[in-house]
Amino acid sequence: MNKFSIDQMIKYLEEIFPQIRGKYSILKLENCLSEVQLVATDANLRPGNTISGPTMFELADIAFYLAVISLTGSGTLALTTNVSINFLRKPQRSNLIAVAKIKKSGRQLVVGDVEIFSEDMSQLVAHAIFTYSLSPNRS
Repeated sequence: MNKFSIDQMIKYLEEIFPQIRGKYSILKLENCLSEVQLVATDANLRPGNTISGPTMFELADIAFYLAVISLTGSGTLALTTNVSINFLRKPQRSNLIAVAKIKKSGRQLVVGDVEIFSEDMSQLVAHAIFTYSLSPNRS
């Protein structure tokens, strides 16, 4: 099983998801945990001068994917099978930080959650619960 450093993970993500280049920074990557920062721009805003729901969902999904890969290593096909996200308050127009934690990992399913904060970490703006399915043929 091949684990990634933060620099290796950034390179890996940009290879498999080139559309996210420059949009996210990985702040922390540990076994079963990731912390990812959205580098917010005007493209992330919706009317009302707030970060859009789809942007927050993408941030949560990337953060959880990183937590899963930190656990399972490279060569893992991990797919979102279920997600529920609650938008708790209007985020400030600033960068957002997602903290993803794996709660349980089995042979085929990984379950955990993601909390999204305003950049200063003072306000929880969204909370998501994820289930990922792992390929049974992973290396």
